[in-house]
Order: sequence, then structure tokens, then C-alpha cells
Amino acid sequence: MTNIYGYVRVSTREQNEDRQLIALHEAGISDSNIYMDKQSGKDFERPQYRKMLRKLKKDDLLYIKSIDRLGRSYEEILQQWRVITKDKGVDIAVLDMPILDTRRGKDLMGTFLSDIVLQVLSFVAENERTNIRQRQAEGIAAAKARGVRFGRPPRPLPENFHIVYERWKTGKITGKAAAEECGMPNSTFRYKAEIYEKARIL
Repeated sequence: MTNIYGYVRVSTREQNEDRQLIALHEAGISDSNIYMDKQSGKDFERPQYRKMLRKLKKDDLLYIKSIDRLGRSYEEILQQWRVITKDKGVDIAVLDMPILDTRRGKDLMGTFLSDIVLQVLSFVAENERTNIRQRQAEGIAAAKARGVRFGRPPRPLPENFHIVYERWKTGKITGKAAAEECGMPNSTFRYKAEIYEKARIL
């Protein structure tokens, strides 16, 4: 008996699991047979994917929305494709690219054409991710050049900062005591004091 599964992978940046889930539901896959991983950009740990691999048996069918759900790089996509289709004997159907359906063309020519298309699409998917990262980096650099600041806005100085700063600057109290009065670490006080002084000069 052929079991039908679906796999969804989203990063914390994408958050587009709904689009993938809708496509899998339309293909007739029940929620109980859909495995989903949400990952950060720091790692590629996929516990649900590994769990699904253990579940897959010969002649099962796996649906994915797009080819890049299998991996982050050209090599990884090809490796996972071969693990599933060759080692496991499982068919794969890529919803965004119907030509990538291993149920079709089981003969030598069909397999050959499928492998060529897979390699081309894997390369395109990886190249597009590289281009997106480059565009993001260029956009951030351009924004910084225009004076746009990223990250959390700095916390406002405490109300007593000016008075404490003057006492510290004239040597009436130590930096440690000044920091304690302002409720901040010594290193933070000195950093704020340096910025405060530069602002006064300007």
C-alpha cells in the first residue's frame, strides 16, 4: 500500500507555511502525514524531516511545494533527492514543477531527463538565494550610508545623568559610583558619557 506524505520547511524569515500547507492539502494529503520544520537562519536542523525519512517506505509518495524545500544548496538538494528516490525507493512530486515527478518516465530516458531538470533547478534555486542575500546586504549598506539605523533604538539617558556626569567629570565621584547612581554598568556609563560629551561639543 502506497502512503502519501508531504513536507514543509520554512525559515523564521519566510513564515510562509500556509502557502505550502494549502498546496499539500489540495493534493489530498492529510495533516497527519504532513511533516513541517521551522528553522532559524543559524542552523539547518530538521527533526521532522529526519522523522519523516525514517517513516518513508519503498513505493511511498512524497509531495513538496518547491525543490528548495529539500535543502539549502545545490549539492544538498541533489543529495536528499537521491536518498529519497534511490536509497528509499520513494517517489517525489514537486508541485511547483510537474515535470519533477518520479512517477512519470520510469524508463532510462525519463530518469535521465528528470535528473537534468533537477540539477538545473537546484542550481537556479541556490543561485536565487545567493542573489537575494546579496541584494539584502546591498540594501542594508545603502540604508546605512543614508543614515538609517538598525537594531533596537537606544534607551534614553536617566534623568539624573547630566548631574551625575558633571560630578564625575569634575572628579567628585568615581566612575563606578556614577554608574551605580545612573543604574547602569560601569562600561555602559563610560560609553554613554563619551557619546554625551561628543554631543555637547558638537
